[in-house]
Amino acid sequence: MGGDYYETLEINRSATDAGIKQAFRRLALKFHPSRNKEAGSAEKFLQLGEAYDVLSDLRKKATYDKFGEEGLKGGIPTEFSSQTGAWSSAYVYHGNPEKTFRQFFGSDNPFADFYTNELPLQFGGLEAGVTKNQDPHIERDLHLSLDDLFHGCSKKIKISRRVMNQDGCTSSIKDKILTVEVKAGWKEGTKIIFPKEGDQGPTNIPSDIVFIVRQKSHPVFVRQLNDLIYKTDITLEMALTGFSVDVETLDGRLLNIPINDIVHPTYKKVVTGEGMPLSQDLSQRGNLILTFNIQFPVKLSAERKQLIKQALANNKILMT
Repeated sequence: MGGDYYETLEINRSATDAGIKQAFRRLALKFHPSRNKEAGSAEKFLQLGEAYDVLSDLRKKATYDKFGEEGLKGGIPTEFSSQTGAWSSAYVYHGNPEKTFRQFFGSDNPFADFYTNELPLQFGGLEAGVTKNQDPHIERDLHLSLDDLFHGCSKKIKISRRVMNQDGCTSSIKDKILTVEVKAGWKEGTKIIFPKEGDQGPTNIPSDIVFIVRQKSHPVFVRQLNDLIYKTDITLEMALTGFSVDVETLDGRLLNIPINDIVHPTYKKVVTGEGMPLSQDLSQRGNLILTFNIQFPVKLSAERKQLIKQALANNKILMT
């Protein structure tokens, strides 16, 4: 609420229970949205409901008087906390001032004593015929390693949300564990939706919680869709004369891949079927693509230059 409950009800801290009730009756009737159309009346009516909900309850009022709004809503140590470490439950207003209003007057039409030609009031938080609206969905990133996305896994995520109590009016904050079954081959940006797992309230449909896959970087492979890119350094000699590359796959196998071609700067070696599994068909996989960083010598002696010239000249003769 962020204000003083006594100031909201326009009373002092020594007010009796009868005085609290009298103040709420007067102000609630004055600021009820059905009778007061001025800007801010609905917000004032909500504040009145919360203030009365606290000050009319002896335990809540005692906590508020001693520890203020922060202690009331944040929880305080109980009288036995030195033995048990227990804290009181945090107070959360149910957010339905109409409910507080109806409970106070004990009538479906508290304006009956001074009936006007206005339309009858509707209670319970929603007018008749009005449907609840769902809160906007909540997005959270789900960071997964490349190994998680290669093999698939199960991830448990703890969320905290507001849950309505059995009385249908008050609510409390509770933890819940959501389990995401990660399927092998999922890509960056995949969305997992948990319907209506957001905060509950008397007048809303809880929002959906949406987890979005974010792939962590890998020390060896770079993923491109369903392909895995593996980059390795080679010498100029290797690029010209051939070599083999050992690659340990994500499932623990060691591949020995011979390279018999001359490796130029844009050369790539494609190994079919050694990439990521396809989530829609786990029997299929993308490719493993080898790329190479050719390390040229920084400088050459005159003798080595001459030998290279001779080798290239001989190669030119063989090509003609």
